[in-house]
Amino acid sequence: MATASVTPLSHIISTFKTSKFSSFHSISTNLTKNSGQFLHSQKLVVHRREILKGVILVPILWKEPPISEAREVEVGSYLPPSPSDPSFVVFKATSKDTPALRAGNVQPYEFLIPPTWKQMRVANILSGNYCQPKCAEPWVEVKFEDERQGKIQVVASPLIRLTNKLSATIEEIGSPEKLIASLGPFVTGSTYDPDEVIETSVQKRGNQTYYTYALETPFALTGSHNLAKATAKGNTVILFVASANDKQWQTSQKTLKAMLDSFEV
Repeated sequence: MATASVTPLSHIISTFKTSKFSSFHSISTNLTKNSGQFLHSQKLVVHRREILKGVILVPILWKEPPISEAREVEVGSYLPPSPSDPSFVVFKATSKDTPALRAGNVQPYEFLIPPTWKQMRVANILSGNYCQPKCAEPWVEVKFEDERQGKIQVVASPLIRLTNKLSATIEEIGSPEKLIASLGPFVTGSTYDPDEVIETSVQKRGNQTYYTYALETPFALTGSHNLAKATAKGNTVILFVASANDKQWQTSQKTLKAMLDSFEV
């Protein structure tokens, strides 16, 4: 009679555990390996993406020219005092200050300014840097500001926007009313209403004629009080604008008018 061979239960269980552990270990190892390879590939993708971002950003940062030589410190620390009035300093625009002056598209200009004011940077899109030397729309040359007294800016407009005549004088462009109707929005920063003009005058300095304006502009973005002075030279009209809110106007009206009067091209 044949004797049946019986495998002990403990051996079966031990073999099962060993086999199961071996399989689990193999799967776990493969998963770990695959996971590591996946993370490594992901890191490479992220790394490549960051490199590409850098490659794209570097030319943008590198090509962006300095907007101007504007220094947001008090102008009295670097501008010379006015010989005629020591309470002011003299700002004379040069090719270092604006893209239009570097391109020869604007004639040099100057004006008096209190020593406590600061020159503000002009955004590249407003400076005309992108369109010089053939801009079709007005641009901002320089800006200065004092929180207690107000702000000023010089705006330049190409003659082709105002007349078909080359190198036209301001008189040839038209009357003071016609000129401000075209440039009024650049005084107010928003819309222009002819009823807001409370005073207009014409001044002659040598061969240069200037139109001056006083405006009460309660809804203007620049301020509720605006003074403006314009002249034409070369192929550009230059507009000087001094602005203040009601609080600033109470104490700085005389100062802003002196700055306006000093402006010349």
